[in-house]
Amino acid sequence: MKASRASLAILMAIASSASAFAPTKFNTPSSTLLRATPATSSNFLTPELAQSCIDVASGTPLYAYSLDSLAKAADACLAFPNAYGLTVRYAMKACPNGTILKYFLSRGICIDASSGYEVRRAMDMGVPAEKISLSSQELPQDFEELVNLGVKINCCSISQLERFGKAFPNASQKVGVRVNPGVGSGGFSSSTTGFSKTNVGGPSSSFGIWHEFVTDGTVPSIVEKYGLEVERIHTHIGSGSDPAIWQQTAKLSLSFCAIWDTVTTLNLGGGYKVGRNPDEKTTDLIEIGSPVADAFKDFAKEHGRELKMEIEPGTYLVANAGALVTKIQDKVSTKSSSGDSGHIFLKMDAGMTDVLRPSLYGAIHPITILPGSGKSEDIGTDVEGVVVVGHCCESGDLMTPKPGEPEALEERPLRTAELGDIAVMDGSGAYCAGMSTKNYNSFPEAPEVLVTADGDVHLIRKRQELKKIYENECDVPDGVF
Repeated sequence: MKASRASLAILMAIASSASAFAPTKFNTPSSTLLRATPATSSNFLTPELAQSCIDVASGTPLYAYSLDSLAKAADACLAFPNAYGLTVRYAMKACPNGTILKYFLSRGICIDASSGYEVRRAMDMGVPAEKISLSSQELPQDFEELVNLGVKINCCSISQLERFGKAFPNASQKVGVRVNPGVGSGGFSSSTTGFSKTNVGGPSSSFGIWHEFVTDGTVPSIVEKYGLEVERIHTHIGSGSDPAIWQQTAKLSLSFCAIWDTVTTLNLGGGYKVGRNPDEKTTDLIEIGSPVADAFKDFAKEHGRELKMEIEPGTYLVANAGALVTKIQDKVSTKSSSGDSGHIFLKMDAGMTDVLRPSLYGAIHPITILPGSGKSEDIGTDVEGVVVVGHCCESGDLMTPKPGEPEALEERPLRTAELGDIAVMDGSGAYCAGMSTKNYNSFPEAPEVLVTADGDVHLIRKRQELKKIYENECDVPDGVF
């Protein structure tokens, strides 16, 4: 289907305007609030329940996930305001454990995959191919087979669209187009155009097809050349994006849908901010979604098409439903005799091998010290300022950086810890187990458990055996060295 010249002209005018995307100030955890009186339990783990998790997993470290928290997050996403139909897709890269995939599938939540391997993994867990959407930096070699199985693919570059077209010439094959709308928003960055590790939109990001190639006829000409049928427009601007900027981008994205009258769905991505710490607000999905739903209605009035909406939450669904459970295995001090310099360091039996976010982004996770006995009555009252580090032989294995500054450490007031005490790092459900530097220093992959509302604990991933780390290594023939 040919693109509308009028739509192209209107879109070029809209996309060239930058005033709607003025940066807004991001809130980062303040030192004052991080120094509040330490809690006596984590988000969902009491000392007793933490000990039950340790028993089921046969030791620490481990990841624990709250089924009750997963359910509440799923409820919130499924209630996202929409005008003409909603599909929620779980961004499985956030936490790809099969049990979590199966739970969300049972709730009617589909899958957003970021690689061909994630597609195959989801299918192996029982997710039907037609419930999977793939938006990838690397179009898999077997994409034709995946399409024929029913997987929906969003082309994320001009070359991907060319490859897709060559595979399905003049077949009216349905396809999605991911557009870089010209702005991004994510994490600690307040810039909508500069580089950020959690910003996937704007001129400093390689994600999606630059919007000018959509408006100048480049993309429409490829679509026409191969007789493709664009059925989806996809945009995603970053992880932890500013709600106002996300909302503005969502409305702009509707104008891309006007280019092809075959578009039936607008996928708005995810990236909804989640408050892991006391002064961090969680995005109100009803508040940000209602005006967008109204914009869909306005589009329908103008163009005569009732578009369906898709969203792709990852962090929102799992971040605060997960915790890393560790033990304090060492405690060292570099404090001078005068106390004017140096620090007390708590060393966990986990680290960047389990939660990389602090080292990578300067991300802040709440940490709660619980008694090693696993009994609430043994919770102490003394507090001390400490720096928490991991177990890796790596100076960057830091669990308490300054907010947004992975190269700078910061003391955290925690309940005074003894060797063997339990340390729970909350907010570890997203981009932790699935994005760790597992096997660095040959540390095995940590097990995972699911905690029900009744306090029952179920093992959903075994601890990796040491030999599994190097079982794929091969010997060279004799005489090579």
